[in-house]
Amino acid sequence: MDNEKSKQFLIKLAKTKMPYGKYKDRFLIDLPEHYVVWYKTKGFPKGPIGEMLATVYELKVNGLEYLVRNIQKQL
Repeated sequence: MDNEKSKQFLIKLAKTKMPYGKYKDRFLIDLPEHYVVWYKTKGFPKGPIGEMLATVYELKVNGLEYLVRNIQKQL
């Protein structure tokens, strides 16, 4: 993924809310870590939401949530 696509993906991630389930309407970056880990073990859904959840997992595991939160502040 080139830099511009990565940037656009992170902006979209910062704006996206969970579309279903217990945490519906919560920003993906604000999902509890245990929930994202559960998805990791269960398998992320197919499509854009799954890609974003997988990215949220990596961000949370590596302590990088602040990157998305900083983007949210700028929006």
